[in-house]
Amino acid sequence: MRRVALSVLVFAATGALASTESDAPKPAFTPTSIKAPFVEQFTEDWTERWTPSEATKKTPVGGETFSYVGKWEVEDPLISVIEGDKGLVAKSKAAHHAISAPFDEPISFSNKPLVIQYEVKYQKGGNCGGGYVKLLEDGFQTSGKEFSDTTPWVIMFGPDLTCPGTKVHFIFRHKSPKTGEYEEKHLKLPPKPSIEKLTNLYTLIVNPDNTYEVLFNGSSDKKGNLLEDFEPPVNPPKEIDDPEDKKPADWVDEQKISDPDAKKPDDWDEDAPYEILDEDAVKPEGWLDDEPQAIPDPGSDTDATKPEEWDDDEDGDWIAPTVPNPKCTEAPGCGEWKRPHKANPDYKGKWYAPMIDNPAYKGEWAPRKIPNPNFFEDLTPVKSLSKIGGVGIELWTMTEDILFDNLYIGHSVEDAKALAKETFDIKKPLEVAADKPATSDDDDDEDSISSFKEDPIGFIREKAITFIEAAKEDPITAFKTQPETGAAMGAAFFTILGMIGALFGLIGGSSPAVVQSTKKVETSEKKAPVAPAGEEKTEETPVKKRK
Repeated sequence: MRRVALSVLVFAATGALASTESDAPKPAFTPTSIKAPFVEQFTEDWTERWTPSEATKKTPVGGETFSYVGKWEVEDPLISVIEGDKGLVAKSKAAHHAISAPFDEPISFSNKPLVIQYEVKYQKGGNCGGGYVKLLEDGFQTSGKEFSDTTPWVIMFGPDLTCPGTKVHFIFRHKSPKTGEYEEKHLKLPPKPSIEKLTNLYTLIVNPDNTYEVLFNGSSDKKGNLLEDFEPPVNPPKEIDDPEDKKPADWVDEQKISDPDAKKPDDWDEDAPYEILDEDAVKPEGWLDDEPQAIPDPGSDTDATKPEEWDDDEDGDWIAPTVPNPKCTEAPGCGEWKRPHKANPDYKGKWYAPMIDNPAYKGEWAPRKIPNPNFFEDLTPVKSLSKIGGVGIELWTMTEDILFDNLYIGHSVEDAKALAKETFDIKKPLEVAADKPATSDDDDDEDSISSFKEDPIGFIREKAITFIEAAKEDPITAFKTQPETGAAMGAAFFTILGMIGALFGLIGGSSPAVVQSTKKVETSEKKAPVAPAGEEKTEETPVKKRK
């Protein structure tokens, strides 16, 4: 009975799905209701939060000055799969970009996890371009237009196309309690995921116990401890080399020396050649001594003699065009036969005295150690990090149209996952599907979904079964990721209910035929009862619309 019902449902959905396949409606963007210290989806009021930089910067070498002339726009992606879903786009190629947004309140993560999550899409592909963000120190908030590479930051995180290769930066600035100076600590072995033209999701979790985790598209890519995985390390060594200690002039650090007592053997001939003629070699039978290895080209348009207009001083030595002699390919060889060479059994090369242990060797010299005057021990570096007052994007790129979206900065791993489920988990499958070529090769997987033109019933059946299986796990996600299938299935379901209602109404409402009398009657004529036909229902789309 279940298989029959499914078949009927699939048949009823065929028309609806066929009409939507070529022009499938896109899911509509709905702003999230998730709350956090900072959530940015670049809605219409984004300019109230973000300020493009008007600062200048100087290069470390030469002092050349550059302005942040890179343009920023909030716009639809080049390939849009969600209606109304816009992102912040770095528009300019080969330009410096900088933009920042302050937080309503500074964020401290000394006692709570810090979660950073956002999407980056290299819409034109990768060609030397950053996609990282900086969490800026509390106090920068009043200098948005002056935001630059010198603005103090706490954490830098995100992808970077380094030409060649890719990596995901995780860098934090740690303040020495001894000197008060800041030093950047770089993740020693950062993740290096492949980055394509589609949206990718980057997540960083920093915990108060000094542990961290980097996720790529929701999957853990790197985890560890701030005290162990960064270079230079958080805590400096207790001892350092004495800068005043110098190696003594008579220090001998050569471990081996040539044996001074060794003598070259009398029969050692340094002048003997490496190869000699092979006196045992015999000219092969059939060797064509009188045949040249090359002959004039019979297919050449020019004569084999030098043209009269040829000038050796201007044109160089004239060489007639030639081709390999075909007779030489059939014989062992052509031309003058020469005896081959072979390795010289008496060859020994240059003589060197053997190496022996150096009796004067004192070992490898190293300066003596002294206590490090700048030594400190910070066992809780996360608690030592400054508060965060805002977020900035400051980069130089050779790639235009880098898109940022769905930025979350807060304390809840669960909320970050929930935001990804509302956005990235819907967006990425649709992008992957849209990125596939229109026609597949003959050697594609036989289990892939066939096209509607080739097998309409099979196509609809597979679509329906895929939707039903997804709905068993999560109905809401199934409707969001497959809205056209969900709408068609819903319409087909209510169509079947209407058909069943009409069928039972006709059966249950039938009555015996009425025999009319020839007599005229004054009472009103009775009408045969009519079965209800079932009201027509309109299924609402499960996709929320932007208000």
